[in-house]
Amino acid sequence: MAVATGNSFASRFGVHIAVLVFVAIWTIPTLGILVSSLRDKDQIVASGWWNSFASSSQTEAGRLPAASAQTQKDGKFVLEGNIFGDGARRSISAFGVKAAAPTQYPAGTSADLGDGVTLQVNADGSFVMTSPKAFEGDRGQRVYYASSAPPKFTTDNYHTVLFSEGIGRSFMNSLTVTIPATVIPILIAAFAAYALAWMRFPGRALLIAVIIGLLVVPLQMSLIPLLKLYNGVGAFFGVPSKTYLGIWLAHTGFGLPFAIYLLRSYIAGLPREIMESARIDGASDFEIFVKIVLPLSFPVLASFAIFQFLWVWNDLLVAMVFLGTAPDQIVLTAKLNALLGSRGGNWEILTTSAFITIIVPLIVFFSLQRYFVRGLLAGSVKGG
Repeated sequence: MAVATGNSFASRFGVHIAVLVFVAIWTIPTLGILVSSLRDKDQIVASGWWNSFASSSQTEAGRLPAASAQTQKDGKFVLEGNIFGDGARRSISAFGVKAAAPTQYPAGTSADLGDGVTLQVNADGSFVMTSPKAFEGDRGQRVYYASSAPPKFTTDNYHTVLFSEGIGRSFMNSLTVTIPATVIPILIAAFAAYALAWMRFPGRALLIAVIIGLLVVPLQMSLIPLLKLYNGVGAFFGVPSKTYLGIWLAHTGFGLPFAIYLLRSYIAGLPREIMESARIDGASDFEIFVKIVLPLSFPVLASFAIFQFLWVWNDLLVAMVFLGTAPDQIVLTAKLNALLGSRGGNWEILTTSAFITIIVPLIVFFSLQRYFVRGLLAGSVKGG
């Protein structure tokens, strides 16, 4: 008994550790995307997201004012001001006048630049440059400095992405594709699953076998033939072949085999006594389906809704084949793919776009997750 108890404890402990590992593998990158999306470009370049709550250090370059800004004090010509012209709250630790030695002089010390010219840059960015002779030229002295900036978080990236990069429109296009492409196969599959589970008609077993066979057919094999069919139908009726209706039907066709298989397994496991009692009371198949089967099948319907919604929302291939790339049609994944090419170095744009892409699936999953496992497992055990 003691050995069995010890083995049981070890098994539970191992399961808990495995769950924690998987949660960490999923959560840490997601947290990194969220934090990076709230940082500005300079901070992302200077340090990783795990350092976002500490001051970030970086070496920058600036240029002092031109000779026209000089004043004369105590027989010397003086240039003074603040190197942080943008008013940013940063602190300088060291400075220099050569790219090879950007931190040659500590902040607050006076650097001798030769010919009696001195330069002092303080920690707050203020500087004083003096010379016994008048400064000349239209370009000021270039100065390099090491600065540290306090943690800064901003929502400007989201404003830029949603209103300047077209992500907001693509977000609505994805919803336009995903919601009908999730609802339509659920409606069709629910009727088909009930018929295959509780109605007797010739060829029922053959239909079930065909549906199971369609589960193993690669989606990519049907893309080109289906696209040719769409183009033919569009040319025959004189309408565009790449429309929202076309992609709704495509996603419906690709999702129906799994939907029917999953829903039939669950509906077939409902208690037979309930169906027989309803038939004795004079209920038709449609009434049994609407009033009994649908309410009892909500967990499995929610499970498939999660599957289908996530698959359609994250789809790129089908959207690129059956839908155009115009601003009123391009979906979120296609727009993000385009940004990778045009904005490959702008990580603040890419991380913000990526988090906007995953936020809706997260909301859908956590809203329906209590039905997820129940819907998947319930059909594995026959009812009484």
